[in-house]
Amino acid sequence: MLIALIARDKADALDIRMANRPDHVAYLKSSTIVRQAGPLLDSEGQMCGSLIILEVEAASQAQDWADSDPYARAGLFDSVELIPWNRVIGG
Repeated sequence: MLIALIARDKADALDIRMANRPDHVAYLKSSTIVRQAGPLLDSEGQMCGSLIILEVEAASQAQDWADSDPYARAGLFDSVELIPWNRVIGG
């Protein structure tokens, strides 16, 4: 099952994002369930959230992964949604 993780940063939290970015990227790269990932951008092109596609056997795996993300542990996010997703185009 594919899960789209959509996270929105807290206001004025770019410093938290940048301070934790190396650990977050390492976490992404070490994961066996991340299929695609990248930052959401605001109208000025600044990072303001995350979109991550996870491939899991159960939704609880996605929640566990999200809870362990260094960004989440640092308190970066204002909101996090985990939404089942059906890929129609792309591989």
